[in-house]
Amino acid sequence: RAHKLKRVVPRPNSYFMDVKCSGCFNITVVFSNSQSVVTCPGCSTVLCQPTGGRARLTEGCSFRKKIN
Repeated sequence: RAHKLKRVVPRPNSYFMDVKCSGCFNITVVFSNSQSVVTCPGCSTVLCQPTGGRARLTEGCSFRKKIN
């Protein structure tokens, strides 16, 4: 992956994603570089934890990138 400014068309490396809770299977929209803990609105389990850059997903959670 090239640096975000060295591409032919510059664009950021971050994205939004749909995260599915492993407990209640609710889908929540999460930013890839979120800086706060994101919890499931249905069962209030932690979906992802912030790190220095990307957010770390909890084990058992599945995700997919949002297209637009």
